[in-house]
Amino acid sequence: MKNKWKTAWQVFATFFKIGAFTFGGGYAMIPLIQRETVDNHKWVTEDDILEIIAIAESTPGPIAINSATFVGYRTCGVLGSAAATLGVVLPSFVIIFAISFVLRQFQELKAVQYAFQGIRAGVMALLCKALWGMYKKNKGSWVSYVVMAGSFLLTAVLDVSVLPVLAGCAVFGLVTAKDMERKVQK
Repeated sequence: MKNKWKTAWQVFATFFKIGAFTFGGGYAMIPLIQRETVDNHKWVTEDDILEIIAIAESTPGPIAINSATFVGYRTCGVLGSAAATLGVVLPSFVIIFAISFVLRQFQELKAVQYAFQGIRAGVMALLCKALWGMYKKNKGSWVSYVVMAGSFLLTAVLDVSVLPVLAGCAVFGLVTAKDMERKVQK
């Protein structure tokens, strides 16, 4: 049992380091996770890490957190998954908490307000770029565009919650696919 706690502590420390010193999001963490868990500690094999990344990518949630959880579980069970998850999340949580405290102290300064206006504009540009990219890749028919526009109007203009809109879109997609499948079989 003592050895399991020692391993869990090592898992925590490793993922804490990964979480603290990797910038660029979950995908940027993958090479570091691979190096630390496969090469340095030999907790999992190269094949294992490929499977873990594939599973982490296909399950809900951030890929880095999912990967850490799966590696931790493979290393020392539930204790390891908790240690790895806490380790990879804790640095970001502490940094965001500290930044929020500092920003609260300076939110009335004009320079900070202008900086956030610029950040909002930049985020909006990134969202528009992502929307444009998805629009260009959409191989759907005019119906897809109508559903997209309707979803936008419901959520942005009429302030309908996103969850029922997504559920409605999923049901619409299933019904449309079944209808198309039935037409192809005739």
